[in-house]
Amino acid sequence: IKKQQQDVLGFLEANKIEFEEKDIAANEENRKWMRENVPEDSRPASGNPLPPRLFNDSRYLGDYEAFFEARENNAVYAFLGLTAPPGSKVGVHLSHPKP
Repeated sequence: IKKQQQDVLGFLEANKIEFEEKDIAANEENRKWMRENVPEDSRPASGNPLPPRLFNDSRYLGDYEAFFEARENNAVYAFLGLTAPPGSKVGVHLSHPKP
C-alpha cells in the first residue's frame, strides 16, 4: 500500500496536479467517508476497500490499478476528470494512510 501511495503522490506532485490527502489511518471520519463513497461494484467481495483510492471531490475515480492503467495509457488527466494542460501527455482527493 505504501509503495502505491508514494507512486500516486509522486506522479501528482511531479505533474503539479493539486490534490488533498485524506489520512484514513489516523482519522476515523476519513476512513468512514472513503468506505461509504467507494461504489458497491468497486468493493472487494469481503472486507473493506483498501487504499489508495482516488476521488474528484466526492466522485469515485478508482483504485491504484485503475490509476496505473490510466498512467500507462497517457490518460491520467481524463481518469482524474481534469483538462490536460497544453503540451502535456497526461482538485483530486487521495484517501490513504499516511506513509
